[in-house]
Amino acid sequence: MTKLADIGLIGLAVMGENLVLNMESKGYTVAVYNRTVDKVDRFIAGRGAGKDFIGAHSIKELVDSLSRPRKVMLLVKAGQPVDDFIEQLLPYLEQGDVIIDGGNSHFPDTIRRTQYVESKGLLYIGTGVSGGEEGALRGPSMMPGGSPAAWPLVKPIFQAVAAKVEDGSPCCDWVGEGGAGHFVKMVHNGIEYGDMQIICEAYQIMKDLLGMTADQMHTVFKQWNTEELDSYLIEITRDILAYKDADGHPLVDKILDTAGQKGTGKWTGVAALDLGIPLTLIGESVFARCLSAQKELRVAASKALVGPKPAFTGDRKQFIADLKSALYGAKIISYAQGYNLMMEAAKEYKWNLNYGGIALMWRGGCIIRSAFLGDIKKAFDAEPALPNLLLAPFFKEKVENAQAGWRRVCAAALLNGIAAPALTAALAYFDGFRSERLPANLLQAQRDYFGAHTYERIDRPRGEFFHTNWTGRGGDTASTTYVV
Repeated sequence: MTKLADIGLIGLAVMGENLVLNMESKGYTVAVYNRTVDKVDRFIAGRGAGKDFIGAHSIKELVDSLSRPRKVMLLVKAGQPVDDFIEQLLPYLEQGDVIIDGGNSHFPDTIRRTQYVESKGLLYIGTGVSGGEEGALRGPSMMPGGSPAAWPLVKPIFQAVAAKVEDGSPCCDWVGEGGAGHFVKMVHNGIEYGDMQIICEAYQIMKDLLGMTADQMHTVFKQWNTEELDSYLIEITRDILAYKDADGHPLVDKILDTAGQKGTGKWTGVAALDLGIPLTLIGESVFARCLSAQKELRVAASKALVGPKPAFTGDRKQFIADLKSALYGAKIISYAQGYNLMMEAAKEYKWNLNYGGIALMWRGGCIIRSAFLGDIKKAFDAEPALPNLLLAPFFKEKVENAQAGWRRVCAAALLNGIAAPALTAALAYFDGFRSERLPANLLQAQRDYFGAHTYERIDRPRGEFFHTNWTGRGGDTASTTYVV
């Protein structure tokens, strides 16, 4: 009897190829298919040679090679290709089979696809997979959501291939129904944007204000990676700064300063706007990439517009310590805002998210893995209904301790004309969040003045709205009160 595969995978690009090698190394037989079928043959004859793979040259052949209930994972470009492959699979699958989307799909698409596939009698999972090429091969972070009945069918495989933390716990667990898995992965990517941007701002301050070389910065990041900033992104920044081009000069200095993006950071910002959550640090990180892309315009502006010339005076050692505080404080804000967004989405979409469990999933394998994710898990274990990470005792103490150095860094950047949009936005959020009274009272008065949008009063119960005829020329009719 022909041996059947435990799972099938469509899409032998970088992530797909490495993930199936990971699955096979854990004892699973994997059937593989790629739209360009000669890629299947090259893989079977190359990296998959002598291993437990079944190569398929058609969708039907792939499905026929799977044990029941069949499990087919898609690692293809997000968008229409996912819908196209779902349509190609449906005629060959039967009730109880599972389709898995492991790409970076937008969560509303996953909500829609889950409903559609379930209407056909099948099960659907949308799972975020983080860790890049190395993570896929050695152990990624995986964030599955969709049809709850599908989870027991894929759990052994997913948790076998996922990264593990110190006690052996896998960085993979069920997130929730519908698009919950892809939403959490989207927030992960938004936090990733924020982390990368604040690191880049610290790099530019070191370079332009302190005049540090790449080797000197490498030494600083190397030290930071042994302390509370210990994380994957600090680690790779350390390595990048030490990497030399063929001529012996730092390669980083030769890379054009225009950043790309695939859209997940933008999606995070749009979701925050839709849900009314102040995701300021991540939003500024997305806009910083947009500004970097305007290279030719910036070059022209640099010749036309004048600002202060950076000149540092003071204790360099202390300022580098301040930079570490600024990075740490802003990093806490990034996670606080990201978690705040997930909390609001859970209310909106009726997801039961395990916030401590999400921190555990991010502790290993993924791009934003860092030392203090364990502290986030502890915070939510101690108080599952914690409304904001900044109110947890651990993070309250850390962010308060960081603020003095953080303020000095932001002040120095502003006074010396060095753009630090994410570091300063994070500090502004901290100051706004801790303010009992903000100037929105004046804003509401303005809205009522020009549009009769009404306002609430501090001496009356919440929910009671008032309108004032500010000029004496208007009437008493107020606009309908609503919240976007």
